[in-house]
Amino acid sequence: MKKILFVLLMLCPAVLFAQITGKVYDNLTLTSKILKSERKYAVYLPPDYETSGRTYPILYLLHGSGDDQTGWVQFGEVLSITDKALRDGMATPMIIVMPDGNTGHRGYFNRVKGDWNYEDFIFNELMPFVEKKYKVKSEKRYRAIAGLSMGGEGTFIYALHHPELFSSACPLSAATGFWSLDEAKSYCKEEYPAIKDSTISNYYKQYSVSELMKAMPDAKKKDVRWFMDVGDDDFLYEGNGLVHNLMRKLNIPHEYRVRDGAHNWTYWRASLPKVLEFVSQGFHQY
Repeated sequence: MKKILFVLLMLCPAVLFAQITGKVYDNLTLTSKILKSERKYAVYLPPDYETSGRTYPILYLLHGSGDDQTGWVQFGEVLSITDKALRDGMATPMIIVMPDGNTGHRGYFNRVKGDWNYEDFIFNELMPFVEKKYKVKSEKRYRAIAGLSMGGEGTFIYALHHPELFSSACPLSAATGFWSLDEAKSYCKEEYPAIKDSTISNYYKQYSVSELMKAMPDAKKKDVRWFMDVGDDDFLYEGNGLVHNLMRKLNIPHEYRVRDGAHNWTYWRASLPKVLEFVSQGFHQY
């Protein structure tokens, strides 16, 4: 009998360890009237999601160019990394939603002529859909956004457009958008040669990270907690440094980290635990 008890006690930690795992579904869809198509998304659900009666904070996690909603699942190892962060007490249980931004058009944004309004889809269709379908805390304090590269630019723009919706924003190795009106004109006229300069000017003001930050009222500068992370060998290093310097100049509070690394999944897998910890701090009392 004592031997059996000893074996059971030895097995208990392993059993408990095995039970502490979330679930990922990476081929889910919703119908978009705005985009006139079915759009895919992936979701991570925390270990106790099915058994608890609670609601959860939510993190929107955006992939980079060339990937889709499976990027953070397949290459970013979101399941094992998030489970470990929960076991280690570094993160709070949360729902993570990863939309498919692989649309054939620039980034996560509306197009300049309004013929593909992906940002409208995110805010008017995807977010209401998932926050009704899943057990989500709907207050700003419990909602965060993060993303890498193209998704980092999306993180910047979404949080700057809607600071009332996000408690934290974490652009990783981020593209930083148009740095001049001429750059915006070159981009827009390549696809729409006859487009008016006034239309491009408005688009530039709407989708330039630097212009949006410069236009930010002083009263709004602490509305979002910012965490930026970029590798010292990343080809987007300079742009991230420019945004960091601009934020310092404008007195926009933020955390900025430069680590050894390049523009790859090895770097972003190491970034994800830091993101989970940072957004969890925002979800908590502090």
